[in-house]
Amino acid sequence: MTSLHNRHIKPLIFANLTGDNWGLQDYVKRGGYESLKRILSEGMTPDQVIAEVKASTLRGRGGAGFPSGLKWSFMPKNYEGQKYLVCNSDEGEPGTFKDRDILRYNPHSVIEGMTIAAYAMGVTVGYNYIRGEIFGEYQRFEEALEQARAAGFLGDNILGSSHSFQLHAFHGYGAYICGEETALLESIEGKKGQPRFKPPFPASYGLFGKPTTINNTETFAAVPFIFQVGAEAYAGLGKPNNGGTKIFSVSGDVTNPGNYEIPLGTPFATLLELAGGVRDGKKLKAVIPGGSSVPVVRGDVMMATDMDYDSVAKAGSMLGSGAVIVMDETRCMVKSLLRLSYFYFEESCGQCTPCREGTGWLYRMVQRIENGQGRAEDLDMLNSIADNIQGRTICALGDAAAMPVRAMIQQFREEFVYHIEHKHCLVPAYV
Repeated sequence: MTSLHNRHIKPLIFANLTGDNWGLQDYVKRGGYESLKRILSEGMTPDQVIAEVKASTLRGRGGAGFPSGLKWSFMPKNYEGQKYLVCNSDEGEPGTFKDRDILRYNPHSVIEGMTIAAYAMGVTVGYNYIRGEIFGEYQRFEEALEQARAAGFLGDNILGSSHSFQLHAFHGYGAYICGEETALLESIEGKKGQPRFKPPFPASYGLFGKPTTINNTETFAAVPFIFQVGAEAYAGLGKPNNGGTKIFSVSGDVTNPGNYEIPLGTPFATLLELAGGVRDGKKLKAVIPGGSSVPVVRGDVMMATDMDYDSVAKAGSMLGSGAVIVMDETRCMVKSLLRLSYFYFEESCGQCTPCREGTGWLYRMVQRIENGQGRAEDLDMLNSIADNIQGRTICALGDAAAMPVRAMIQQFREEFVYHIEHKHCLVPAYV
């Protein structure tokens, strides 16, 4: 975790964290659970809570960027049976490592945010699905749950109110596909983690066939701060339609890789500066701004782009999970794409034919180009295969495999052509 108390950038979720002050007592000293107390003691109605989240312009921090308050409003109000709330902590996107730091350093923010969300949607049972590889964070979250229950912030009649909420941690099994929300639900139910057909959507038919709302770890962690500072002030931290702060996991060719929490709309150049700039004084070549599944952006374009959902979309990519992968002038785009294509080939669940077969084709064709066996027609063939995958699968993993291929070829076609014609890399470091 990286501290951002310099340059007038003030974090919310990562504010005043030292690594050993994650527990309940320290969280309360920082104002923790005050938002929950105020909501319950002042008698805010669930509709008022949802309206406040809508006004904050908080958007889902897991990748899609869907307005959180609007998503909460989809939960049926008059449903008499069990409803569920699920936190998606299955952080498997290459380049993303923010959610595990939230669970490690500030787990009570997630618990408070989920409890507020449960109140707003009339939910009494929730699960936090935590990725299998991060067992230490799972244990810490379990400990935080015990602390919250003992203090009356979880369980029956929370803080003497009529609101009850039982929250459980669920340890996943390490499959990338379980980051897809319906595959995650299947996994919680004890089934093979494969995506469901939609519709029906989870809001009407989710966990155990009941209405369910799923949000990302960072999304829930942000909720208490909306009520601490007020929806208008929270929205004002960012840009219109992009409220609040966002945690960016910066990795790759930077001097100081780490998590940086900055207001949405902060220029990428500022984020890069916070991370110490490109390592060893080399030139910036390319940036993957939102995790390995989003299109790559050339360095000069990225340097003129702000870090918010709409600005990154205008640059031809997506903000995604906020995983910023920085690539300097020594990086071969063919070799980089080979690594990405292999990942999606390995992680496809195999349920959809375009993804099951197409990801293998993509990987093997890029491998052929990298190994000096490429053919002139390969680039058009790669684009054709990507076109036949994207938008033709049950979930977005097919898109995640196709978009990097299309973007790499579009943005750095000259490198692929050079590989095919000269049987080796254009970049001197790889010759």
